Order: sequence, then C-alpha cells, then structure tokens
Amino acid sequence: MNYTEAVDYIESTPKFTKKNGPENTRELLERIGHPEREMKVIHVAGTNGKGSVCAFLASMLKTAGKHVGLFTSPHLVEITERFEIDGEQVSHETFACALTRVLEVTKEMIADGFAHPAYFELLFAAGLLIFREAGVEYLVLETGLGGRLDATNLVEHPIACVITSISLDHMEYLGDTVTKIAGEKAGIIKEGVPVIYDGRNPEAAAVIAHTAAAMHAKAYRYDESMSQILGKTDKSIDFLLNCGYDEKIKVTVPYLAPYQVVNSSLALMALRVIDPEHSISTEQAVEGIAKTRWPGRMETVLPGVVLDGAHNADGISEFIRTVQSVQGKPQRSDAGLPVQAQQMTEAASDQAKPRRVTLLFSAVSDKEYGKMIREICEGMQLSAVVVTQVGGLRVVPADRLADAFRSCLDCASPVFVETDVREAFETALRLKEDGMLFCVGSLYLVGELKAILQTDRQDSAAE
Repeated sequence: MNYTEAVDYIESTPKFTKKNGPENTRELLERIGHPEREMKVIHVAGTNGKGSVCAFLASMLKTAGKHVGLFTSPHLVEITERFEIDGEQVSHETFACALTRVLEVTKEMIADGFAHPAYFELLFAAGLLIFREAGVEYLVLETGLGGRLDATNLVEHPIACVITSISLDHMEYLGDTVTKIAGEKAGIIKEGVPVIYDGRNPEAAAVIAHTAAAMHAKAYRYDESMSQILGKTDKSIDFLLNCGYDEKIKVTVPYLAPYQVVNSSLALMALRVIDPEHSISTEQAVEGIAKTRWPGRMETVLPGVVLDGAHNADGISEFIRTVQSVQGKPQRSDAGLPVQAQQMTEAASDQAKPRRVTLLFSAVSDKEYGKMIREICEGMQLSAVVVTQVGGLRVVPADRLADAFRSCLDCASPVFVETDVREAFETALRLKEDGMLFCVGSLYLVGELKAILQTDRQDSAAE
C-alpha cells in the first residue's frame, strides 16, 4: 500500500464503521503488541490549548536531547502532520507502512468477530507503531475528543497527565455544562499519576481536583498569579513564571496570543513534574519554548498575516483578547493574565488611531457561528471583513456568514463575499494595507490557507 492508497483508505473509514467501545481499541493494541508500554507517555487533554501544550513539551524535550514522539490531531494539510519524531514530520512511506501493518491486524480482528477500528483508532495504532519503530523514549500524546472514552486513554501508565483549559465545545458528545465536560477530560487521570491542570475555571478545577484525589494522583494547579507579562511584540510575549519549582523563570513564548502564556506555563510545570532532578536545565526548557512552532494557532505566516484555528466560544474569546492587545484596547478582566499599559507595543498603544485590522472568516455548520460573529463585532474594531466558505458537507454559505456580520449593530465594517478561499485570501491581503490580517473561524479555513501558501512557495521556488 502506497501513501495515496493509505490516505484514501483511512479517509473512507467513516463510511463503514462508527466509534467503538474501549474494548475494541484494547484488542487492537493487544494485537500490535502494546507499543505504548515501551515509552514514557505524557497524556494531554482539554478543550483548547492541548495541541500547543504538546508542541511546547515536545520542543523542550527535543532541545534537551531526548528522543521524542509527538501525536496530535487534527491535521491541516497532510495526514502525516499528526506524527512527529524529534520535531520532524514522518515520511509518507513511514505512515503507509505502519497503516498497512495495522490493516493486516484489522483483518484478523474482523475474522474473529471484532468491529473494524474507527478512523482515529487506526491513526492512533499506526502512530504507536511508528514511534516504537523509531525507538522514541518520550511520547507526547494528545487526546482526540474528550478523554474518558478516547482511544488514547487506553494508555495504562503515563508518567504525567495534563489538562488544559475547559469550556463548552462538542457538547453533543461531552455534555452541556463545563462540569460535565471537565468530568470527561478528567477521565484521563490514572491511579497515582501526577496531573498538571489549568485551574482558572473554578467549576472545571473542582472536578479535576476531586478526580485526582479519588485516584491518589498528586495535582499541580496553574493559576493566573503565576504569570506576569513583561512585554510583547507582534510575534512574541516575554513573561515571568513562578510555579514553585524555579525562582521566576523568564520565558519568551513565540506567539502574540496571551493564552500561549498559559499553555507554555502548563508545559513547563509538567516538565518539572516529570523531571524533579532537573536533568533538563531551565535554560534548555526556556530555549525549547522559544523554538516551538505550532501551525495554525496564532501563526504568523506572512508579515502582518496571522492564522488562528479558533472555532469555539472560548477560542474566539481568546482571539478577541489577542486582537485587542494588538489594537491597544483594554483587555477583558477575565483574560486570566495581568495586563498593564506598558506591556503594549508602541504602535498598539496609540488609542487615537487603532491599528488597522482586516478579518478573513469562515465557519462550519455545527459551530455557533452566529454567536462567534456577534462576539467578534462587539469585541474589536475591524477595518474590513472578508467571508468565505469551507467544510464540505458542513459548509455554511458565505452569503449567510456575510448577512450575520451585516446584521450586527456593532459591525460598521464593509463585508466582502468570496466563495473561493484563494480569492478570499487575495482580497483580504489587498484590504490589509499597512495593518494586520487575521484569518479565523475554522481549522478547515486554516488548512486550506496553509495549502495555498505551500503551493505558492513551491511555484515560486520552481521559477
């Protein structure tokens, strides 16, 4: 099976299977020899930020000379983005070979009366084979959806669990309150395994602390008093972290979003929990944070052009705070971080002339895009809005998104409609002028834009 055949097969999987119970995944892991038992696994769950925390952890471990695997989801352009070894995406051939071996086991399972593994189960099993073959020492493992019933939760003995911010998302699967969703996320906590968690939401923090106590797991809570922002630019934030392990570590996080201060802090805390002897130095950890690259999450892809995969209520709120800081507006008091006037860049602090901000937006039908649009209009001053459409079967027509922007009383900006993503991007770039362009609302949008930029770079190199 070559790479194209492997991708075609796995993309067709939802057509003839559904999500299975944990016993099916357990059988699959048993038949491939439980590769996860040969690695030091750090298991990460949460509503927002879990991918970023994973990226920070993997980068710090790599910087310290550790042999590390990284399993994340979803991918933006290529399915192999989900599997990294020492910071490098695995090859097409490596993925195709691993999936071929998983499918051989799958045939045996079906013959013995088990269900065909679901899409994510196949990817998880292929990833474990890839990482075992590479001989990784550490595996940084992101959950797919939820935690308690996620395929990744079949890992029996992680060395640490991390739970990032929790808010309302995927409510049809995880529950309609923060407390219920927190219960699903806290389901990754194992007996006696330390858990590091974002404690800024009292409801979520109470559930996690209770679960940790019941599992005799030592809990390490991050709260807003631990971080103090020193300064920021369009590309990074400098802050001090005082989490009790080191005396106020000075950190540079290579993103302009304040929420990445929280995510990098959680990763640093987790590193100290798994490395109490400080075999990984503070200097190595800080260097690893500064070198982290995580595509599509407040990612600057061109001068003044930022892609952000925010696609739920909490993600949009954090996106708004970031744009407010760029424009020099006071941030909401619930941002979870101390914000002072001297932290703003010189350009952003000119209250009389807010920085020009253009928005490229799209969303899919199972997200509360009307609410997202209202919050954006209420929370920031936009010079122009361009809407487009993405998502295949979940598409929301661009005209409908445009109507939602125009109906907002707080939206006085001109709204442009381009159904083609490339044309929408080109229009938004023209409207950007000397300001900033933010592309937000859906990971589908981010993925398509990443693919466009990649094609343009390849065409330019070929000329």
